Order: sequence, then structure tokens, then C-alpha cells
Amino acid sequence: MKRLLLIAICMMVPSVTWAQMSARDLLRDPYRDQQRDAMGSNPYDIVQEEIAEGDPLLDPDSVKPPRIKKPLESYFFGDSLRQQQAIMWIISRNFNEVTMQEMDTTLRMWRVDYPFYKKHGVGDAALGGMGQASLPFSFFERHYGRPDFSFAQPFDAYIYRLENVPFYNLKTPYFQFQYLESGQKRIREHNFGLTLAHNISPTTGFNLQYRDRGTNGVYDWQRQRNANLSIAVSHTGKRYTVHAGYVNNRISSQENGGVVGAWAVRDTTFEMPSGVPMKLRSYEAENEYRNNAFFITQSYGIPLARVREEDFSIARKPVIFVGHSFEYNTWTKKYRDIKGTYSNERVRRDTTTGSFVRQDGLEYYARWYENPAQTRDSLRERRITNRVYVQLQPWNREGVVGTVTGGVGQNWYLYSQFRPRDYVTGRQQNAKESGYFAYAGVGGKISRYVDWGADGEYYFAGPVGDFSLDGHLALTGFIRGKPIRLEGKVHTGMYDPGYWRQHLYSNHYIFDNNFRKEKDTRFEVTFSIPDHAFEVSFQQGVVTDKVVYEYMDSGKTTSTNIPIWDVGVRQATGTTSVTGVYARKDFRVAGLHLDHKVLVQWSSDERVVSVPLVTAFVSYYYEFWVVKKNNALKAQFGFDARYNTKYYAPGYNPAIGEFYNQHVERSGDYPYIDIFLVGKWKRARVFLKYQHFNRGLFGNGDYFAISGYPLNPGMFKFGLSWGFYD
Repeated sequence: MKRLLLIAICMMVPSVTWAQMSARDLLRDPYRDQQRDAMGSNPYDIVQEEIAEGDPLLDPDSVKPPRIKKPLESYFFGDSLRQQQAIMWIISRNFNEVTMQEMDTTLRMWRVDYPFYKKHGVGDAALGGMGQASLPFSFFERHYGRPDFSFAQPFDAYIYRLENVPFYNLKTPYFQFQYLESGQKRIREHNFGLTLAHNISPTTGFNLQYRDRGTNGVYDWQRQRNANLSIAVSHTGKRYTVHAGYVNNRISSQENGGVVGAWAVRDTTFEMPSGVPMKLRSYEAENEYRNNAFFITQSYGIPLARVREEDFSIARKPVIFVGHSFEYNTWTKKYRDIKGTYSNERVRRDTTTGSFVRQDGLEYYARWYENPAQTRDSLRERRITNRVYVQLQPWNREGVVGTVTGGVGQNWYLYSQFRPRDYVTGRQQNAKESGYFAYAGVGGKISRYVDWGADGEYYFAGPVGDFSLDGHLALTGFIRGKPIRLEGKVHTGMYDPGYWRQHLYSNHYIFDNNFRKEKDTRFEVTFSIPDHAFEVSFQQGVVTDKVVYEYMDSGKTTSTNIPIWDVGVRQATGTTSVTGVYARKDFRVAGLHLDHKVLVQWSSDERVVSVPLVTAFVSYYYEFWVVKKNNALKAQFGFDARYNTKYYAPGYNPAIGEFYNQHVERSGDYPYIDIFLVGKWKRARVFLKYQHFNRGLFGNGDYFAISGYPLNPGMFKFGLSWGFYD
């Protein structure tokens, strides 16, 4: 009997083992196991291998079905976005909305290293080198409304702020760095970038972005550095979402004031660009900007219908969201200089002999109010903003009426600067302002054919009467499955000109004004066929009582009766209209790419708004596979060209850090051409470029985008970008 029992037990053991293995195999995907062995486990696997406690052979009911792990439950993202390995977005300041962004991992614009050339349209007019101030050529891309710390706006292409801090959702950790520089150390330009992003859960992630861009100075006293840091955290859950971030921007500039005369670039050849005489070299003028900001915006959704466990999100449910947004932002600007003079060998032409007259002892600034020998100006602005809103999602976030939002908010401003009496005590004078506003918005979609929205804001305390209204309507049709799009946008508003344009106390400039509110209305109609890389838009703007900085006669003269010009601020009377037509068309023949962007603008009063009649960007290049196997190495070789017609290009004043209108000299009518060779090997991108290769070959030598500030001469650049996704 014992022998028979032992034989029976021995026969049962392999049977039980086989049964257990079969139960596990029912829940196992061999291909996924093979992939896991090669690449490691994926925390976002939809099916998780899990065996119930107890013996599945003895108790088959104890085998639980596969548990579904929902990778991304947020109402912000649709099904197609959830399936992507990596997505990036920015958040709205006022509303519970996000805007998707493209990650910079392709060759498409890799060759363009200056950030202000990567904007939509034809780019900016810049002082010259990497990191320096710039102003959009297009009037319709320039800032409108009451500016926050207007002195920093010329560096808008570089700085981080709430509206452009990126957030990520990633299936695997992401690390990317880039480094670009010019070849010569003495005049080196550099562009260093670092991005680190990681999701600690399917809905929670963080990222760090750091950019260090600048130049040692091709011309004399031109050193520039922009260091920009953003640290961001996001949680996009089914009901609760939060976006928080810290921003630090540091900008340091050596200010040379531009050339002593355009002749020094147009008509004279110097052995080295550093020999070109600059107005502020002897002044040793410098600017330093610092910015620290913290923000957090969050919302909680209260569903008005039952939410089942298997529902990925509440985007298709009626929901009420309650939200709050907080922002702390502080800026400082310090400007210093030492009184000096400069010489101009061609200050004017003698009417009798026709020869040029040299003038020594010229001064850049007409006035020295507090200290006749040197300047130490310091300004500070602090803003604290709170917003509370309620957003109703009546039926479906993608429905005809997707969301209806209403909220209230408050701004607290603190302005600090030295006034004349403060130089005795050494303490800055503070001015406080506050504003209370209400805002609302509504938007929706009709399937994939109509996208519409409108929003507005009104100040009922503080700058009473300030308001803005915005609306957009986009119609999309399809021909043989390819979309065509007609979109319209409109904006109108009335704004207080801002504190600094009315109350500025410095060693060189004192403003004490009481300007009227500015009015700004703009609308735009755009027709595009994305699959054919075609776009054309008509733009119209009307501004009333616009406040402008202007180059004007100071009322003083030199010892030889030459007028001394200076910069002042004034409010234009009446209305100025600006009309623009923008067109883009890219052609492709096999590997040959012919890309074109053209902007035509008219201004009814160039003393208020000065723009070039024609601004164009063309890029011709050939794209080809060097090693096609496994998509190993792709390359592009070609040239980029930028051009604008002659116009009264704006000037730039270092002491106040603002662009100003001038009507003394026209600049432009010069093609600025770069040749490049770039390549992408798997996840690495390589960059080779000779910038401004046509200098001295053809053109009139008038390579000024900003009056008095020449663009860089010929320069060789190279760089590398590498991304890691694990």
C-alpha cells in the first residue's frame, strides 16, 4: 500500500507543475518577455503579469483577469496622444488648457542656431550676435498690451516665463544636450543646451531645462551672455491637475552703442572686426538683468455624471472644474557706465570742399543728471498674481461648446528705483500698484471641421477700463483626405502704458508723464494647405495714442554747433494703421527643398510704426541619405538667405534697454547668406555652417538690421546635439 501511494504522489507532482505553468502562460506574452529581457521592464505596460494567491489548479475561480494599467488619464490628451512615446506642451495663464508643442529632435530647423530666427514668420531684426536683443520684423508679432518689465522684452526669444515653460509626458526617461560654437575662441559664440525629463508615474513627471547662449564679441565691447533655467513639475490626473515651475533668467551685456557711423562698415575695410570704432567703448557700459519667478496653476474636476473605473478620462463627461493660479515674478536691471567720448571721422561733409569733417569729443548721452562722471542705475519690479476660476464642461471637451470659463484675479506691483532725493539717503523709492480684473472665455469644436473660441478680460479696479477681447474661428475641409484650413483671429484692447514709460529716474533719463491709454486692434485671416506647405495670410492693425521711444534733437549742440541727438518717450496722437501680407510656400523635388517666406507690410506713419516694405527668408538645400540602412545617417546641404528692403530701422538705447524709432538713416537692401551642412546619425545631430559667407563677395555692405548695429561678419560654426531616451 505504501509503495502504491508513493507512485501516485510521484505521478501527481509533474501534473501539478504542468498545470501551474499552463496557467501562467495564459497571462504571458512571449514577445513581451523577450523584449523585457533585452530592454528591461516597462513600467507602463498595459497588461501586468499577476497570478492570484491560491492554486489555480485547485481553485480555477481564483485566477483574476489581467489588470489594466491606465497610462494617462488626463482630459487634456486624446487617444492618439496617449499612444505616443513622448509629448510636450505649455500651459495657459488664465484657463484650464494646454497647447501641444513639437519636440526639437529633427533636422528641419536644426541649422538655425539663433532663437529669434526660429519664430513663426520671417524672424527678428537683431543687434548682431548670439544672445543679443532683437525685435520682430513683423508688427503683428510684436508685443501689445501693458508690458511686464518692458526692459527685458528685447530678450524675449531667450527668456523662460510661465507661458513658454515646457512640460513632458514620457514613456522612458529623456536626456538631450547640445553644444554649438564658432571656431575662434577670442570671438567665440556658444549655444549650450541641456534637457532632462522623466515621468515617475504615468501621470506625474518633472523636467529641467538649461540654456547658456552668448558671444565673446566679434566687434569691440560686445560680450553677451544669456543663462536661462526652468524647473517644472506636472501631474495630469483624471480629476486633479497641477503645473508648477521655477524660472531663473540672467542676462549680462557689454554695451558698445553701435558703430560711430555706418561708413565704418559700408565704406571701410578693417583688418579685424574688433577694429571697427564703437560709440560706447570708452564708456565701458554694461547691463545686467536678473529674473526669478515661481508659478503654480492647478484645477480639480467635479464630474456631473457617473465615472466608471474603465473610463480613461473625464473629457467626455459633463464636469465643473475649480482652479487657482499663482505667480511670483521679480526682475532687476542694473546699468553702469563711465563718462567718455568718441570720434567720428565723417560726422558731416563740408559744403565747400566736399570733404568729410572729423569731430572729436562726441558724447553718446546728452544729459548726466545725478553724477557727471559715472552711472550706477538700478531698477526693480515685482509682480504677484492670483487667479481663481470656474470652468464648466457642459457635455464633451471636444464638443460644440467645449468649455465655458469665468474667473477673477489680482495683480500686485512693486517698483523700486533711485529718485533724485534718494541719492542722499542711499535708499530706493518704492511705488506700489494693484489691479483687480475679471475674465471669461468660451470655446468648442464641431467634429474636425470647426474650431472656435473667444475670451476677454476687464479691469474694474486699479487701471480701471483696461480690457482685451480675443476671438478665433478655424474652418477645416478635406479634399481627397487632405486638409485645407481657413482661420481668422481678432484682437482689440485698451491698456495703461505701464509704469516705466511714465515714471523713470536715472542718470541719463528722467520721465514723468501722464499718458492716455493706448488702443490696439488687430485681425488676421489665414488660408493654408498643410500637406502642400502652403500658407497665405492677410493682416490689419490699427493703433491709437501709441507710446513710442523716439530719437530726437536734445536742444544741445557740440562746440562746432553739431546737434546732439538723444532718446525720449512720447505719445503719438491719432491713429496709425499697419497692413501686412504674409506668404509661405515650400517646394520639394526628390531630395531638393526650396522653402520660401515673404512678408509685405505698409505703415501709414513711419514715425510711429516703422517696418520694411518687404522681408524675406529663403532656404534651398538638398536632403539625402548617406547611410540608408536602418535609417542610420541623413544629411542636408544648402544655404539660407535673409533680406529686407531699406527702411528706417529702429535704434537701440542701452541705458533704458529699449528699441526706439529713428528717421536719420535707412538700412537694408542686403542679402545675408549662410551655407550649411548638417546631418543626423540615429539620435545625434551634427552642425556645420559658415555664417555670412557672402561678406565682401556681393552686396552693398549695408548689413544692419538695427540702426548702427552691424550683423556679424563671416564666421564658421559647428555643433552637436544628442538625445537619449532610456
